[in-house]
Amino acid sequence: MERPSLEFNLPDTHQEGKLYVVDSLNNLNKLNVCPAESQRSLDEEENTGGTEEIMAGSNTRNQCFFFVTFILTLTITLALVSFVIFLIFQTRNEVDQISSRLLSEKKNIEELKKLNNIILKHLNQSRIME
Repeated sequence: MERPSLEFNLPDTHQEGKLYVVDSLNNLNKLNVCPAESQRSLDEEENTGGTEEIMAGSNTRNQCFFFVTFILTLTITLALVSFVIFLIFQTRNEVDQISSRLLSEKKNIEELKKLNNIILKHLNQSRIME
């Protein structure tokens, strides 16, 4: 799209006429640069007359939103880390219980093997005697 030249050879007019032409050119430039939706916000800014107040308000709002989001993120992260630590301790307790059960079962199995060997020896001896 070709942009029309914004330079005009203005005849000698009064000061008010020059300001009106410059203001009209600025409005035309805003229409070319900004989409239709943002033009409403530009019109509202012109009506309020203070863009610094709007920018300061939105900046404060953004900082507040960032701070609240940051605090929520930290809280959720702390809760998740606490839950993971709890799960680690629970798992460690379960593993300790299972390992102690395995050790006791190992001892029982060894005793059963000894008894089995003794019984087999006794049976072998009794068969030999018969």
